[in-house]
Amino acid sequence: MPKDGFVTLIIYDILGREVKTLVNEYKAQGRYEVNFNAGNLASGVYIYRIKVNDFSSAKKLLLMK
Repeated sequence: MPKDGFVTLIIYDILGREVKTLVNEYKAQGRYEVNFNAGNLASGVYIYRIKVNDFSSAKKLLLMK
């Protein structure tokens, strides 16, 4: 992260329902990793969205078991 800010990282199913909130807290500037245990999820397409201050990005995630 280039600047300090409040970070949310949420996984959604393809229908837009929230599956898991991975991060929901204030983070200082720096590099971070998040481990995601998807053992209880079915294979398929999911969406992850990251929001930091006024930045927001959503991307597809393909889960294959």
